[in-house]
Amino acid sequence: MDSSLVIEVTRSCIMAGWRQVVELAMTNHDVAELTTVSRSRTEPASRVERARMLLAYRETPSFYAAARRVGAHHQTVQRCVERAAAYGALAALDDRPRPGKEPVITPEAKAWLVSLACDKAKEHGYPHELWTTRLLARHAREHGPEAGHRCLAHLVQGTVCKILGQEEIKPHKVRYYLERRDAQFEQKMAEVLCVYREVQVLKKAAAKSKNAKSKKSGKPVAIVSYDEKPGIQAIATTAPDLPPMPGVHPAFARDFEYRRHGTLSLLAGIDLLTGKVHALVRDRHRSREFVEFLKLLDAAYPASTAIKLILDNHSAHISRETRAWLDTRPTGRFEFTFTPKHGSWLNLIEGFFSKFARSVLRHIRVTSKHELKERIMAGIHDVNKHPVIHTWSYKLAEAA
Repeated sequence: MDSSLVIEVTRSCIMAGWRQVVELAMTNHDVAELTTVSRSRTEPASRVERARMLLAYRETPSFYAAARRVGAHHQTVQRCVERAAAYGALAALDDRPRPGKEPVITPEAKAWLVSLACDKAKEHGYPHELWTTRLLARHAREHGPEAGHRCLAHLVQGTVCKILGQEEIKPHKVRYYLERRDAQFEQKMAEVLCVYREVQVLKKAAAKSKNAKSKKSGKPVAIVSYDEKPGIQAIATTAPDLPPMPGVHPAFARDFEYRRHGTLSLLAGIDLLTGKVHALVRDRHRSREFVEFLKLLDAAYPASTAIKLILDNHSAHISRETRAWLDTRPTGRFEFTFTPKHGSWLNLIEGFFSKFARSVLRHIRVTSKHELKERIMAGIHDVNKHPVIHTWSYKLAEAA
């Protein structure tokens, strides 16, 4: 037999072996899912390519034809089709799980490292307060083998980050919390909530008497939420601000340098029934300034009105000077309800200070403390033109 004929027959047999058709059974649901994946722009590229291979092979059961259509090698198409025939069309889109390399760091070594990260670095003789991942890796390399974990002898910083990330441990960060140190916190909070409950009752009674057009009964009461906002800085610019320019500068431009003129303190109280803000601006907030504010309230309300204040336990609020002035007033004229320690959030005036700082004091620049005082008082007068009656609702039902 001619040798060339033998070679041609052999090639034909090999080609026939390559082109064996693999029977691939797919349901209509599989075809629909594969079509969706093949057209997706959010799926991983490997899934999209394999879905296109299976759809192309379904139309033309040839590895070569499907490979030319999707632009891949015929062996890649063959492996994808064989995997689909063995495990299903949709399962063939994902990689099969691989055993992977055996972990070098043992679970015991990881537990030792995590336990070490839960200590402070200073407890192990370092000047650092907290660990850094680089310092922790160095300590583990130096002391891990002698602790029985020889696998940590070549530990690197990146591996430390991975191990700590798996356990969600961040030894280089500090998260602050507030420990409750007032043993009578609940009792004092209940007293403040009872005052807010009284405000709610008075509001309903006022609305009811207004609708009935009848006179109010009982002794009139004014409830004021009071606090100080110290440290308001009088800052001046060293160069004029540049205004915005459409298409050039979208915001005001301000020189980084500035000049300080000192600070002021805002003493303010909100009438919780009317929304009116009583305020004083002074250089400091000592007992004499607090007494001055009390005199302001004393002059703002009729002599028959009982004035109840919600305030914190600042030294100026309970000082000898303050008590001496209160003794000169009629009995029942002033009544104080103190918020518990670390319970300033129970005072409604704090929300007003936050809003006032964001709307009036933010980015403020003045030429003197006197100008700052005038602008603060102008802001208070503007608030009083459209007073907002503040309402407390948190845990108020518990005070009923």
